[in-house]
Amino acid sequence: MFAVEAVSGLVAHSNALLADSLDMLGDAFVYGVSIAVLAKHPSVRAKASLAKGIIMFVLGLFVVGENIYKIINPVIPIAETITVIGLLALLANAVSFMLLLKHKAKDLNVRSAWICSRNDIVANIGVIIAGLLVAKFNSMWPDVMVGFIIAFIVLQSSLQIIKESFRHSIA
Repeated sequence: MFAVEAVSGLVAHSNALLADSLDMLGDAFVYGVSIAVLAKHPSVRAKASLAKGIIMFVLGLFVVGENIYKIINPVIPIAETITVIGLLALLANAVSFMLLLKHKAKDLNVRSAWICSRNDIVANIGVIIAGLLVAKFNSMWPDVMVGFIIAFIVLQSSLQIIKESFRHSIA
């Protein structure tokens, strides 16, 4: 889904889709690392969560930079593409969310993956709303605003994961 969102975001000139695609790329990394360290010592899992949090933070900063670039170089995105791809991404993330829900309290790495899925669902809903508002107002601003909101969610969540990782590495 990452590639579909990334290409669609570029073609449609949508920062919301690009932000969501980068978030999905980060999530794919998070899921891979979570699976790789599942049977490892708790200190290894805490370090893996810390690395995931740092990567999410960097991706969030990149999204902020992309939004600033869009404000400086404005283009009205293609609303239909934003909305349709946002709906497809929502379906994909809802499945991940449900699969992780029952295991989130048992392991820090599963919890970090669940946090990513939860954030993705919120971001997907924002992307869909942005697409609808871009269509209604023929403006780039809904797309830019959702891009900033996704960046904020990613940055806030990454700091939460980093904080929990330090707490678990000390324990």
